[in-house]
Amino acid sequence: MAIITVIHIIVCFALILIVLIQAGKGAEMGAAFGGASQTVFGSSGAMGFLTKLTTFAAIIFMITSLLLAFISSRRASTIMKERPARTAPAAPQQIPVQPQAPGPEPKK
Repeated sequence: MAIITVIHIIVCFALILIVLIQAGKGAEMGAAFGGASQTVFGSSGAMGFLTKLTTFAAIIFMITSLLLAFISSRRASTIMKERPARTAPAAPQQIPVQPQAPGPEPKK
């Protein structure tokens, strides 16, 4: 479970960074009006590579999330089964009330 948790946290940070690196949809408008776009990732740009990387990271994130939820629910159910069965509480005991002897009448 610890390995899955570590992988999950690493994928979370990677997914956040990958999404922040991606350019918005309006970023290509500058290249359309005469600006030359020189990219490190080739002529198609970084969008194809980053889109595939985002998809891969999202799939790993979903798988680790499901695994952690499944493991957590199994652990909780086994803990519930290990508890001893509760017995019914004992009936409250009745304390006998002794009648009091009649005392003197109050003066009027």
